[in-house]
Amino acid sequence: MKYIGAHVSAAGGVENAPANAHAIGATAFALFTKNQRQWVAPPLTAKSIELFKKRCAEFGYTPSTILPHDSYLINLGNPDTEALQKSREAFIDEMKRCEQLGLDRLNFHPGSHLGKVSEEQCLELIAESINIALKESSGVIAVIENTSGQGSNLGFKFEHLKQIIDRVTDKSRVGVCIDTCHAYTAGYDLRTEEAFANTFNNFDRIVGFKYLKGMHLNDTKKGLGSRVDRHESIGAGELGIDTFRMIMTDPRFDEIPLILETPDESRWKEEIKLLKSF
Repeated sequence: MKYIGAHVSAAGGVENAPANAHAIGATAFALFTKNQRQWVAPPLTAKSIELFKKRCAEFGYTPSTILPHDSYLINLGNPDTEALQKSREAFIDEMKRCEQLGLDRLNFHPGSHLGKVSEEQCLELIAESINIALKESSGVIAVIENTSGQGSNLGFKFEHLKQIIDRVTDKSRVGVCIDTCHAYTAGYDLRTEEAFANTFNNFDRIVGFKYLKGMHLNDTKKGLGSRVDRHESIGAGELGIDTFRMIMTDPRFDEIPLILETPDESRWKEEIKLLKSF
Protein backbone atom coordinates (compact mmCIF):
# COMPACT_ATOMS: atom_id res chain seq x y z
CA MET A 1 0.00 0.00 0.00
CA LYS A 2 1.13 3.55 -0.74
CA TYR A 3 1.12 6.13 2.06
CA ILE A 4 1.07 9.68 0.66
CA GLY A 5 1.26 13.02 2.42
CA ALA A 6 3.15 16.28 2.79
CA HIS A 7 5.49 18.08 5.15
CA VAL A 8 2.82 19.78 7.24
CA SER A 9 3.00 22.59 9.76
CA ALA A 10 3.48 21.87 13.44
CA ALA A 11 2.91 25.51 14.40
CA GLY A 12 1.39 25.78 17.86
CA GLY A 13 2.75 22.36 18.84
CA VAL A 14 3.60 18.98 17.29
CA GLU A 15 0.12 17.78 18.25
CA ASN A 16 -1.32 19.93 15.43
CA ALA A 17 0.57 18.11 12.66
CA PRO A 18 -1.65 14.98 12.49
CA ALA A 19 -4.80 17.12 12.14
CA ASN A 20 -3.14 19.28 9.47
CA ALA A 21 -2.22 16.13 7.54
CA HIS A 22 -5.71 14.67 7.87
CA ALA A 23 -7.23 17.91 6.55
CA ILE A 24 -5.46 17.49 3.19
CA GLY A 25 -6.35 13.80 2.81
CA ALA A 26 -2.87 12.57 3.67
CA THR A 27 -2.21 8.99 4.73
CA ALA A 28 1.38 9.92 5.70
CA PHE A 29 3.07 13.12 6.83
CA ALA A 30 6.34 14.81 7.71
CA LEU A 31 6.96 17.46 10.36
CA PHE A 32 9.62 19.33 12.30
CA THR A 33 9.54 18.38 15.99
CA LYS A 34 11.05 21.80 16.86
CA ASN A 35 11.70 25.12 15.13
CA GLN A 36 14.00 24.12 12.25
CA ARG A 37 15.78 27.48 12.23
CA GLN A 38 16.86 27.46 15.88
CA TRP A 39 19.58 25.42 17.55
CA VAL A 40 17.79 25.04 20.87
CA ALA A 41 14.08 24.66 21.59
CA PRO A 42 12.07 24.06 24.76
CA PRO A 43 11.54 20.37 25.58
CA LEU A 44 8.32 18.73 24.37
CA THR A 45 5.68 18.89 27.08
CA ALA A 46 3.93 15.79 28.39
CA LYS A 47 0.64 17.26 27.12
CA SER A 48 1.99 17.77 23.57
CA ILE A 49 3.38 14.24 23.47
CA GLU A 50 0.12 12.74 24.72
CA LEU A 51 -2.00 14.75 22.24
CA PHE A 52 0.32 13.93 19.34
CA LYS A 53 0.03 10.20 20.01
CA LYS A 54 -3.73 10.45 20.56
CA ARG A 55 -4.31 12.32 17.28
CA CYS A 56 -2.05 9.98 15.30
CA ALA A 57 -4.14 7.07 16.56
CA GLU A 58 -7.38 8.95 15.85
CA PHE A 59 -6.41 9.68 12.23
CA GLY A 60 -4.72 6.35 11.57
CA TYR A 61 -1.06 7.41 11.39
CA THR A 62 1.53 4.87 12.53
CA PRO A 63 5.30 5.43 13.00
CA SER A 64 5.99 3.81 9.61
CA THR A 65 3.89 6.51 7.87
CA ILE A 66 5.51 9.52 9.58
CA LEU A 67 8.84 11.00 8.46
CA PRO A 68 10.06 13.75 10.81
CA HIS A 69 12.82 16.03 9.49
CA ASP A 70 15.66 17.52 11.53
CA SER A 71 16.79 21.15 11.62
CA TYR A 72 18.40 22.62 8.51
CA LEU A 73 21.15 24.09 10.72
CA ILE A 74 22.65 20.69 11.52
CA ASN A 75 25.79 19.63 9.62
CA LEU A 76 26.99 16.22 10.80
CA GLY A 77 30.06 16.46 8.55
CA ASN A 78 31.23 19.89 9.71
CA PRO A 79 35.05 19.95 9.73
CA ASP A 80 35.13 22.53 12.56
CA THR A 81 35.32 20.68 15.90
CA GLU A 82 33.19 23.12 17.87
CA ALA A 83 30.53 23.47 15.15
CA LEU A 84 30.46 19.68 14.69
CA GLN A 85 29.83 19.15 18.40
CA LYS A 86 26.98 21.67 18.30
CA SER A 87 25.41 19.80 15.35
CA ARG A 88 25.82 16.44 17.05
CA GLU A 89 24.15 17.64 20.24
CA ALA A 90 21.25 19.11 18.24
CA PHE A 91 20.87 15.88 16.25
CA ILE A 92 20.81 13.75 19.41
CA ASP A 93 18.10 16.06 20.78
CA GLU A 94 16.08 15.56 17.58
CA MET A 95 16.47 11.76 17.85
CA LYS A 96 15.28 11.87 21.46
CA ARG A 97 12.26 13.99 20.51
CA CYS A 98 11.27 11.34 17.97
CA GLU A 99 11.74 8.72 20.67
CA GLN A 100 9.43 10.65 23.02
CA LEU A 101 6.76 10.91 20.31
CA GLY A 102 6.91 7.18 19.58
CA LEU A 103 8.34 7.77 16.08
CA ASP A 104 10.76 5.29 14.52
CA ARG A 105 12.73 7.37 11.98
CA LEU A 106 14.37 10.79 11.53
CA ASN A 107 15.16 12.21 8.10
CA PHE A 108 18.26 14.43 7.72
CA HIS A 109 20.60 15.88 5.12
CA PRO A 110 23.97 14.13 5.56
CA GLY A 111 26.31 17.11 5.72
CA SER A 112 28.73 19.46 3.96
CA HIS A 113 32.55 19.57 3.84
CA LEU A 114 32.51 23.39 3.41
CA GLY A 115 35.57 23.11 1.16
CA LYS A 116 37.79 22.44 4.18
CA VAL A 117 38.23 18.66 4.09
CA SER A 118 37.95 15.91 1.48
CA GLU A 119 34.67 14.17 0.64
CA GLU A 120 36.06 11.00 2.22
CA GLN A 121 36.90 12.75 5.50
CA CYS A 122 33.47 14.41 5.59
CA LEU A 123 31.67 11.08 5.00
CA GLU A 124 33.72 9.62 7.89
CA LEU A 125 32.56 12.45 10.18
CA ILE A 126 28.92 11.96 9.14
CA ALA A 127 29.04 8.22 9.90
CA GLU A 128 30.79 8.88 13.21
CA SER A 129 28.07 11.42 14.09
CA ILE A 130 25.34 8.85 13.32
CA ASN A 131 27.07 6.21 15.47
CA ILE A 132 27.26 8.66 18.38
CA ALA A 133 23.57 9.59 18.02
CA LEU A 134 22.48 5.94 17.85
CA LYS A 135 24.31 5.20 21.10
CA GLU A 136 22.56 8.13 22.78
CA SER A 137 19.06 7.15 21.62
CA SER A 138 16.96 4.05 21.04
CA GLY A 139 14.42 2.80 18.51
CA VAL A 140 14.84 5.61 15.98
CA ILE A 141 16.33 5.01 12.52
CA ALA A 142 18.70 7.68 11.15
CA VAL A 143 17.36 8.25 7.61
CA ILE A 144 19.91 9.86 5.26
CA GLU A 145 18.40 11.99 2.50
CA ASN A 146 20.08 12.21 -0.90
CA THR A 147 20.93 15.76 -1.96
CA SER A 148 21.26 17.74 -5.19
CA GLY A 149 24.93 18.31 -4.40
CA GLN A 150 24.51 22.06 -4.23
CA GLY A 151 27.55 23.87 -2.84
CA SER A 152 29.62 21.50 -0.70
CA ASN A 153 26.72 19.20 0.26
CA LEU A 154 27.44 15.48 0.11
CA GLY A 155 24.91 12.70 -0.44
CA PHE A 156 24.30 13.46 -4.12
CA LYS A 157 25.76 10.12 -5.21
CA PHE A 158 24.30 6.75 -4.23
CA GLU A 159 27.92 5.82 -3.43
CA HIS A 160 27.99 8.53 -0.73
CA LEU A 161 24.95 6.98 0.93
CA LYS A 162 26.56 3.52 0.77
CA GLN A 163 29.85 4.78 2.21
CA ILE A 164 28.02 6.27 5.19
CA ILE A 165 25.89 3.15 5.76
CA ASP A 166 28.99 0.92 5.52
CA ARG A 167 30.52 2.84 8.44
CA VAL A 168 27.40 2.76 10.66
CA THR A 169 27.74 0.04 13.29
CA ASP A 170 24.04 -0.77 13.79
CA LYS A 171 22.71 -1.35 10.27
CA SER A 172 19.17 -1.90 11.64
CA ARG A 173 19.02 1.79 12.60
CA VAL A 174 20.18 3.46 9.41
CA GLY A 175 18.20 4.07 6.23
CA VAL A 176 17.76 6.45 3.31
CA CYS A 177 15.14 8.80 1.88
CA ILE A 178 15.20 9.47 -1.85
CA ASP A 179 14.09 12.94 -2.95
CA THR A 180 13.07 12.90 -6.63
CA CYS A 181 14.08 16.53 -7.27
CA HIS A 182 17.46 15.98 -5.61
CA ALA A 183 18.08 12.73 -7.51
CA TYR A 184 17.30 14.30 -10.88
CA THR A 185 19.33 17.46 -10.34
CA ALA A 186 22.22 15.31 -9.05
CA GLY A 187 22.22 13.56 -12.44
CA TYR A 188 19.91 10.55 -12.02
CA ASP A 189 17.34 10.58 -14.81
CA LEU A 190 13.80 9.47 -13.88
CA ARG A 191 11.78 10.73 -16.84
CA THR A 192 11.37 7.62 -19.00
CA GLU A 193 10.68 3.98 -18.14
CA GLU A 194 14.21 3.02 -19.19
CA ALA A 195 15.88 5.85 -17.24
CA PHE A 196 13.70 5.19 -14.18
CA ALA A 197 14.56 1.47 -14.27
CA ASN A 198 18.29 2.19 -14.67
CA THR A 199 18.36 4.69 -11.80
CA PHE A 200 16.55 2.48 -9.32
CA ASN A 201 18.41 -0.66 -10.40
CA ASN A 202 21.61 1.24 -9.64
CA PHE A 203 20.17 2.37 -6.32
CA ASP A 204 19.33 -1.23 -5.42
CA ARG A 205 22.77 -2.47 -6.46
CA ILE A 206 24.70 0.26 -4.64
CA VAL A 207 22.55 0.98 -1.57
CA GLY A 208 19.72 -1.59 -1.50
CA PHE A 209 15.95 -1.15 -1.27
CA LYS A 210 16.01 -2.66 2.21
CA TYR A 211 17.38 0.70 3.40
CA LEU A 212 14.64 2.82 1.78
CA LYS A 213 12.58 4.30 4.64
CA GLY A 214 10.82 7.16 2.85
CA MET A 215 10.67 9.37 -0.24
CA HIS A 216 10.17 13.04 -0.99
CA LEU A 217 8.05 13.45 -4.11
CA ASN A 218 9.01 16.76 -5.70
CA ASP A 219 9.15 17.95 -9.27
CA THR A 220 12.07 20.26 -10.11
CA LYS A 221 12.56 23.71 -11.60
CA LYS A 222 16.15 22.88 -12.59
CA GLY A 223 17.59 20.46 -15.12
CA LEU A 224 19.26 17.07 -15.05
CA GLY A 225 22.64 17.24 -13.32
CA SER A 226 22.30 20.98 -12.58
CA ARG A 227 23.17 20.36 -8.89
CA VAL A 228 20.62 23.05 -7.95
CA ASP A 229 17.85 22.28 -5.44
CA ARG A 230 14.61 24.01 -6.49
CA HIS A 231 11.38 22.09 -5.95
CA GLU A 232 8.34 22.40 -8.22
CA SER A 233 4.71 21.23 -8.04
CA ILE A 234 3.98 17.72 -9.33
CA GLY A 235 3.91 17.67 -13.15
CA ALA A 236 4.85 21.35 -13.46
CA GLY A 237 8.60 20.89 -13.68
CA GLU A 238 11.37 19.10 -15.55
CA LEU A 239 10.38 15.63 -14.32
CA GLY A 240 6.78 15.70 -15.52
CA ILE A 241 3.87 13.52 -14.47
CA ASP A 242 5.13 10.13 -15.72
CA THR A 243 7.89 9.91 -13.09
CA PHE A 244 5.32 10.04 -10.31
CA ARG A 245 3.00 7.61 -12.07
CA MET A 246 5.89 5.12 -12.22
CA ILE A 247 6.60 5.52 -8.51
CA MET A 248 2.96 5.08 -7.56
CA THR A 249 2.61 1.86 -9.60
CA ASP A 250 5.91 0.32 -8.41
CA PRO A 251 5.55 -2.00 -5.37
CA ARG A 252 9.12 -1.26 -4.28
CA PHE A 253 7.79 2.05 -2.93
CA ASP A 254 5.01 0.48 -0.84
CA GLU A 255 4.76 0.72 2.95
CA ILE A 256 6.90 3.86 3.36
CA PRO A 257 5.94 7.55 3.76
CA LEU A 258 5.82 9.32 0.37
CA ILE A 259 6.05 13.00 1.23
CA LEU A 260 5.38 16.12 -0.84
CA GLU A 261 7.63 19.12 -0.25
CA THR A 262 6.29 20.94 -3.30
CA PRO A 263 6.26 24.75 -3.02
CA ASP A 264 2.52 25.50 -3.34
CA GLU A 265 0.83 24.26 -0.17
CA SER A 266 -2.59 25.14 -1.58
CA ARG A 267 -2.10 22.34 -4.14
CA TRP A 268 -1.15 19.60 -1.68
CA LYS A 269 -4.69 18.25 -1.39
CA GLU A 270 -5.07 17.94 -5.19
CA GLU A 271 -1.52 16.57 -5.56
CA ILE A 272 -2.25 13.85 -3.00
CA LYS A 273 -5.50 13.04 -4.80
CA LEU A 274 -3.64 12.89 -8.13
CA LEU A 275 -0.95 10.55 -6.76
CA LYS A 276 -3.61 8.30 -5.21
CA SER A 277 -5.39 8.13 -8.60
CA PHE A 278 -2.32 6.43 -10.11
